[in-house]
Amino acid sequence: MNILFFLTPKNDVAYLTEDMTVRQVLEKMEHHRYTCIPMLDKHGHYVGTVTEGDLLWAVKNQYDLSVKNAEEIPILDVKRRRDYEPVNINAKIEDMVFVAMGQNFVPVVDDRGAFIGIVTRKDIMRYCYDEYIMKQNK
Repeated sequence: MNILFFLTPKNDVAYLTEDMTVRQVLEKMEHHRYTCIPMLDKHGHYVGTVTEGDLLWAVKNQYDLSVKNAEEIPILDVKRRRDYEPVNINAKIEDMVFVAMGQNFVPVVDDRGAFIGIVTRKDIMRYCYDEYIMKQNK
């Protein structure tokens, strides 16, 4: 099945841009109550994923930080532990199961690498469950 059926489009996804500061990122994550959020470059290409842990370890290991000081730190200066693996728009939902096992969502990019949205792990699990139940009831 095509992943477009499961896609949450970019305009419905909260994301960061690489020119944001740590304070802006903290405020956006707090507002949306997200523990991780995708980051895009100025051209809309997927750069990676920033997590609460990335921010916590940056505060602990790199900065003597107050919220006021966080206004001065570009988010690109924060080391990320790992980035969520994106998939191409042509991927099939069945191909995303293993990718989604270790991620809350799967970023989706087009053929140019531009971020177009996400597929949530919840949607992938629901699809797998429905497929399993449907086969069991036949």
